[in-house]
Amino acid sequence: AHRESWSWREGDFLKARKSLERKPLSIRRTKGSEILFGIAPCSLALSQSRRDLFRLFLKESSGSRRLVMSEFVLQAMARGVPVHHVKRRELDALCRGQVHQGVCLEATPLGFKSLEETEKPNLGDEESPNRQLIWLVLEQIQDPMNLGALLRSAYFLGVDRVVTSQRNSCPLTPTVSKASSGAMEVFDVYSTDDLHSFLKTKTAEGWEVVGTVSTPEDAENVPVMSCLEFQWNKPVIVVIGSEGDGLSLETQLLCHRMLTIPPGRALHPGIESLNVSVATGILLHSICSQKLKHSD
Repeated sequence: AHRESWSWREGDFLKARKSLERKPLSIRRTKGSEILFGIAPCSLALSQSRRDLFRLFLKESSGSRRLVMSEFVLQAMARGVPVHHVKRRELDALCRGQVHQGVCLEATPLGFKSLEETEKPNLGDEESPNRQLIWLVLEQIQDPMNLGALLRSAYFLGVDRVVTSQRNSCPLTPTVSKASSGAMEVFDVYSTDDLHSFLKTKTAEGWEVVGTVSTPEDAENVPVMSCLEFQWNKPVIVVIGSEGDGLSLETQLLCHRMLTIPPGRALHPGIESLNVSVATGILLHSICSQKLKHSD
């Protein structure tokens, strides 16, 4: 009986010890901060001056990962950011189980830029008649993964400005930055609380406003054409609708035409459309490739 009692106490002790080992250390956050995660977002945030930075957390590492981590240490030292080497479970807790790649950064959040406040000073440069302009406007994009992917494509393909509607739109979160592969850290995102007035104003200034629909039948009293046939001969705004409902009727009626992506085969019911970020990438490439042709 004595031996069984000892065995039970020993087993209980080992369980308690393992439980303590699994429990992440509590790291108190600076008030108003958020936790960026992932190599690209953290590296680009460190290289820019758009956020206040508080602490960099790096996974204790060895071997090939040590070089990557030492580069982060140098970046942090250059910005005067304290570096903490922690175990993986601490990083997991900091970013709530997201894919952090061994790096987390405590920083102030990024917000949208106000379109109304910042547009006018830039108009002189951007309205040059010799320059093709393309803006991407997002109406009620709510999924942070989609927003991040949209920003990544817009940045890569040369979109001049991204504008979101304030109402029912996803904020610029660390998940958006990770999904954008850090593009959010270097690419300003604007917001307007009156999307329809904004589109009317740009139309009066000579911009063409084009919307997007999955099929011609989805358009309401607006001409529809394939994105492959669209000719980019004036500043253009591409308006993308929400994941579930697409463009609102009022927004559709402010578009000069609607663009579709022709499918490559007969489609089965239920899979006739593309993910919003994938569709936007195809549309933007179709238009932006004309810039490359004109510059040759």
